[in-house]
Order: sequence, then C-alpha cells, then structure tokens
Amino acid sequence: MQKLSIRDLPLKDKRIFLRVDFNVPLSEEGRVTDDTRIRETLPTLEYALRNRAKLIVASHLGRPKGKPNPRMSLKPVAERLRMLLDNVLESDCNVGFSPDCVGLEAEELATRLESGQTLLLENLRFHPEEEANDEAFARALAKLADYYVNDAFGSAHRAHASTAGITKFVEKSAAGFLMQKELDHMGQLLLDPARPFVAIIGGAKVSDKIGVIKNLMNRVDALLIGGAMAYTFQKAQSREVGKSLVEDDKIDLASDLLHEANERGVRIMLPADDVVAMKIENDVPTKIIDAEQPIPAGFMGLDIGPKTVRLYSDEIANACTIVWNGPMGVFETPQFATGTRKIAQAIAHNEDATSIVGGGDSVAAVHQAGVADKITHISTGGGASLEFLEGKKLPGVEALTNR
Repeated sequence: MQKLSIRDLPLKDKRIFLRVDFNVPLSEEGRVTDDTRIRETLPTLEYALRNRAKLIVASHLGRPKGKPNPRMSLKPVAERLRMLLDNVLESDCNVGFSPDCVGLEAEELATRLESGQTLLLENLRFHPEEEANDEAFARALAKLADYYVNDAFGSAHRAHASTAGITKFVEKSAAGFLMQKELDHMGQLLLDPARPFVAIIGGAKVSDKIGVIKNLMNRVDALLIGGAMAYTFQKAQSREVGKSLVEDDKIDLASDLLHEANERGVRIMLPADDVVAMKIENDVPTKIIDAEQPIPAGFMGLDIGPKTVRLYSDEIANACTIVWNGPMGVFETPQFATGTRKIAQAIAHNEDATSIVGGGDSVAAVHQAGVADKITHISTGGGASLEFLEGKKLPGVEALTNR
C-alpha cells in the first residue's frame, strides 16, 4: 500500500482523530443491536491505545439530514465501545462522549484527554457541512487532533469533511488496519489475481454494475451473472422474459457487453434456468423454466434454478480467485433465496481459493449460510468496494499521506 499506515505515526501522547464507520443499527430503546462494525475496527483502536495515543473517534450514523436527531445519536455506541474495549484491553477503559463533534466543548474534552483514553464525538452528519465537505468544518475537526487515521473503508468513496477535507489541515494522515486490509485484498484482485479468476455479479440493475462489469472484463476468466440484471442480458439475446425486471434502455448496452466479452475471450455466463412466479411472496406457486424457453406471460424470474446453481458451482470450484457482489435472486424473500445461499456455500467449499465478498445481500448470505468464517475477506464497504472494483479512485484513500 502506497499510503501511510497507523504504524507509521508517532502515537504516544498524541491526539489521533480516528474516522470509523459506526453506522450501526439501534433498537427503539437506543441500544446497539449489531456491533459488527465496531468490532471490525477494534484492532486499530487497541493498537492506538496500547501505544498511549489520545483517541478522538468520529463517525456518522444514519441519515439525519444535517440536523440533530436524538434517535441517531452515537451516545449508545459509546457505552458499547467501552464494553468491547474493556474486553480487548482487559482493563477498565475510559470512553468519553462529546455532545457535538466541533465547537468549544468538543475542543475542551479533546484537550483534557489523557494518553490511553478515548473520546467519541457525536454524529458528524448532525452538521450539513460534513457531507458538503465544507472547509471551515473540516478545519474545525482537524483542530481537535495532531494526526488523522481513516479506518472507515465503507465511507471512503465519499469526499466528506471527515474523510477527505480534514486531511488538508493535519500534519499526516494514515490508514487504519481495517482500511489497510480492505485495500490490500481488493487491490490484489485488480493487480495480480491467481487464476482462474471468477467474478459473480448479481443484483437488480445492469446500470448499477456497468462499471464493475467493464473493468472486470479486462481481468477475469469468467463472469457469472445472476439476479434481475440477468433478464436485461437475456432480453438482449431475444428471450421473452415475461414480467421479469428489465431495463429496456440498457438492452443495447447489455448486447454490446456480451459482444465485447466474446471478442476478448471472456466467458459471460447467464442463468441456464430460472425459478419463476407470478408474485414476490413466500409460499406462492413456482416453476422452473429452462433458459431456452420463454418465461410465460404473467410470470417473473426471481431466482436462479438448480441447473444454474450446478453450472456456477462447478465454475467456482475450479477458481483460484473469486469475487462476489450482488444476490442471485430476490434474496430478502426466503422463497427466492436458495440460489444466493447455494452460491455462498459453493464459494465457501472452495477452501483453496482466495474469496472476497462485498455488498449487503452477498455478505448477509454468507452469514445466513453459516460460512462467513470460510470466506477469505468480507468487505465492510458496499458502495466503496463496488467503486473500487470499477477502478475508480476513492477520495478517502487518495487524501491519505503517501509514504
């Protein structure tokens, strides 16, 4: 990695502004219901505290639209963070909470921090200047600390005050361990993947994944397509797809992508059969339709069929590098989650391959299938990982100090 790491910073007795992604779900009573994102950044927190840094931790939570909203306060997160750090450091940790992320009170609390202590700031997005990457707001955040560390890969594709702007006003900016891990794994995919390299791309719309497909087409040996986006490709091949979701304005593009893949010698695999139904509901009657047959009028394709699962699983079994982004069907409805779950199991079964999974539904699938521990790397950033796979530069990464 060509950017500074937290290991490159002098931490002892220094105030470190640590940008994390603590955008965690809260219950109606204001309790953290899933602390995965907090746990993911614990190695960075532990390293900084063991090296006697004064930690100022900042995050967003939800979409408060630039104004304070008590239901999106990070105060409950401070308590959960304290409990987790107590366990990691095996001692009572001091985790303070600032009722604002800028201003005199935040500055005073940051100044009073002792080495080895932590201060969590209130939700950055309570200020509209955060998402606007306002220079004065970025300068106010930078005033709290000596150095800056970004461990929020999930927000690295946003040029916000706390992910990009702040770096102009601190001496050095570095990547935390989670950010570094994401960049190392994702970068390996694009620079030097072991072959055969298989990409599995799913989801509803071709338009969401155009950049990824085009960029990966230069790198993969096979591209397996699933989800509703497959029907736009099949329509481009003149298949009748019933009521299946199709982006009519992207049919020509899908046709061009298939033609380009053929010229490059890249295999784009489309579903060989589909699970179809008349409604997206559990317990509705379903049919399995071979891809050589039209999907009947009134029916829509909602999952890949058993033949496709076998073909895709065979391809996955022979791969040395696997990347997966996007579900194979309407995963949120259990009736149509089978294909997605079986693909998760197929990836996990190939223990010799390097496997990287990103995107909310794909990540949920590997957890639901109970195989998350068999995946080489599960990305914490849906949008960021997608843009990285497109070959785009991430503002939150570009802003860090070069080695």
